[in-house]
Amino acid sequence: MAGSSRATAPRSRRSAPRGSRARSARTPQKKKFFDYPRTGYHGLHRWLPSWRVVLGTVLGVGFLGLGAVVAAYATIDLPDPGADTRAQTSTVYYADGKAVMGTYAVQKRELVDFADLPDYVGNSVVAAEDRTFWDNSGISVPSMARAFVNNVRGGSTQGGSTLTQQYVERYYVDQTTTDYVGKFKEALLALKVSKEQDKKEILGNYLNTIYFGRDSYGIQAAAQAYFDVDAADLTVSQAALIAGIIPSPNNWDPAVSPEKAEARWDIVIQSMLEEGFITQAEHDEAEFPATVTYERSTKYEGEQGYLLKMVEDELAQEPIGIDKEDLDRGGYTIVTTIQKPVQQRLVDSVHDLWAGDLTDGEKPKSDNLKVAAASVDPANGGIVALYGGKDFLTDQVNWATYGNGIQAGSTFKPFTLVAALEDGVSLDTTFPAYSPMKIDGWGDEDDEVTNFGGASYGSLDLVDATADSVNTVYAQLNLQIGPERTAEVANQAGITTPVDQYPSNVLGANPVHPLDMADAYATFAAQGVHHDAHIVARVLNPDDTVNFETDGDPDRVFEADVMADATYAMTQVVERGSGEPYVKPLDVPIAGKTGTSTGNLSAWFVGYTPTIATAVALSQVGEDGVSQETITPFGPSGYGGTLSEVTGGSIPANLWAAYMDEVLDMKQFAKVRDFPERTEDEPTSRPTTAPSPTATPTQEPTIEATEPTSVRVPSGLAGMREADAIAALKAVGLEPVIVKQSDPEVSVGRVIAADPRAGTEVPAGSSVTLIVSSGPEPTQEPTPDKKPTKSPTATPPPDDGTGGEDPPDDGSQDGGSQRDDGA
Repeated sequence: MAGSSRATAPRSRRSAPRGSRARSARTPQKKKFFDYPRTGYHGLHRWLPSWRVVLGTVLGVGFLGLGAVVAAYATIDLPDPGADTRAQTSTVYYADGKAVMGTYAVQKRELVDFADLPDYVGNSVVAAEDRTFWDNSGISVPSMARAFVNNVRGGSTQGGSTLTQQYVERYYVDQTTTDYVGKFKEALLALKVSKEQDKKEILGNYLNTIYFGRDSYGIQAAAQAYFDVDAADLTVSQAALIAGIIPSPNNWDPAVSPEKAEARWDIVIQSMLEEGFITQAEHDEAEFPATVTYERSTKYEGEQGYLLKMVEDELAQEPIGIDKEDLDRGGYTIVTTIQKPVQQRLVDSVHDLWAGDLTDGEKPKSDNLKVAAASVDPANGGIVALYGGKDFLTDQVNWATYGNGIQAGSTFKPFTLVAALEDGVSLDTTFPAYSPMKIDGWGDEDDEVTNFGGASYGSLDLVDATADSVNTVYAQLNLQIGPERTAEVANQAGITTPVDQYPSNVLGANPVHPLDMADAYATFAAQGVHHDAHIVARVLNPDDTVNFETDGDPDRVFEADVMADATYAMTQVVERGSGEPYVKPLDVPIAGKTGTSTGNLSAWFVGYTPTIATAVALSQVGEDGVSQETITPFGPSGYGGTLSEVTGGSIPANLWAAYMDEVLDMKQFAKVRDFPERTEDEPTSRPTTAPSPTATPTQEPTIEATEPTSVRVPSGLAGMREADAIAALKAVGLEPVIVKQSDPEVSVGRVIAADPRAGTEVPAGSSVTLIVSSGPEPTQEPTPDKKPTKSPTATPPPDDGTGGEDPPDDGSQDGGSQRDDGA
């Protein structure tokens, strides 16, 4: 049978204990809720989650996040609009914290109806700030993601904000947000605003809210400030310019940075074309528009405007970082270093100069004369007083801090002196001081260093050379220590402008800021401790917590013994040198230096006591308002007669003394009068600076009976014209005696020397012999004490950019010849 013929296949099965099979049937194995590590897998697979777990986790976190966002969106409410109602005025005070210097607040806002504006006005802002504005939901996820990735990678901080987010930030939040939590809140508010408000309403409110620079908030004020038109009358080009500078209006204002403004304008015009906001014809016809002159708020009027602008600029810089918009709205309290009584005295003194009260009724002859002055507290670097010009609204150049500055003249010599003292050179070191002099390494082979008026001396130590501002001595000293040391000391002391490392830097060939010079001399007054010059002392937040406070960042840059010796030499400028006629009568220990640039383009007096350092500088500009020209002389000479040229020892010293006379009697500046003693012993006798006369007097002096009072022989007689020297002697009650002497080094009619020498105390009415040059004899050779038998060869310096002209080595100082006496 078929069934019986089927082969039976054997079945094999694994035997198991009966009890085990029974238990398996009754209780199946229980699975874990979270199968991790995964059962049934070995090695790495056992620890890798399944795709179901990964997908579930991602979806779960996503739904939770989405739920959180939905919940946050549902619960968040729009704050009340009207940011300006919460804006607070920032107030600037003088140093006492009581007298108000000025205030900053939201200004010049006029709301306009968006419907009244041409479409291209709003669209220019859309093209500049958010080209997706009309279509997006209030946020741009790609932009936010791109900004996040950039920030994580350490790039410059980006926010990825849409125009709507910016509107929320300015109109509702009222502050700039940088943290991610704040940005997330802004994004939710932007979504809600886009849902509840029409795009035109958002754009209109934005245009009426944001800051456009020039103290202008809103498009109407901006149109007036930049173009003197209403917003409704803006052209395409004008609208594009205003829109382009929105990210940084104060920096990209065409009046500040025309190149950046035009670059931004180009971008906006092109974007408007690409987005279809303007036609090709409108694009092609567009030209970069001219703006009107910015009329600043009257708070900047007068001399005070320069101070307020300095406060603004310093607040905007690190480490403070309060920009103009924040200042206008932030409610800060700013305490400056300006002491009101001192500032008022400075302003009054300059007014006296302009009125002729300091110059025997003779007013300055040129309206292009520029006066700059600054006083710095050596204890902390605070600017005690500053004069930058007559009126900031009419001349926005602060001449105390302006650009490259003006040439320093011989006020630079103390930096060389300090460098020499640091290098171990003694004040008693002497140098030949004849003029003119060829010095190896100074310049080209034919270059000579001359003292003003050709004044020659035998040998001078550094004290006499400082008192008489002798070029030839300081030229040799600078070459001995190296001009790079002069530049180094100048920078350490407080000079912020570039200093060339050529030999002529000792004569003040480089331009400097008057404020820097005051700061540098304040370092000398502080016995070598430098503080950064600053005008902002303290900033308080609206809740009176401290936002910023400074002590000037003190740093010892010079040793006290070096300062003591340098200061002693500089006191002799006042005691018997070019600062004597005006400054010495203050009868207060004062150290200082006069300075005059070649061609009398600038004139300085910088002086200090232990409690205050002050720089006064005069210059004169050409009709272009930029080029420097010779200062037109006016007023009397300090030695009698009419002033023939303005030098540091004349009007600047006169103004310095008039200003500081009352200031030095103020309690805070009178508390310390004396300087530390010099570390070197003063020699009992100094080297002779004048040759002995070889001719007999041409006349006998007439001596009248007088009271036994004494006077000093005026300094600076050497180098003067004969008539001027006679006038200088008669002005102090001394009788001149004229001796003619041949001299190949001194011009005919110029004084070679005086006997008794400058600074000597003699009875009033005494005679003083003036040795006057009659010129060289035909066969005369220079005497050994006046000129070496062989002039060293010269090595030309690197090109100093003077266009092939000689460096200013023959007029960058007041010298022993008193450049202010009509010589």
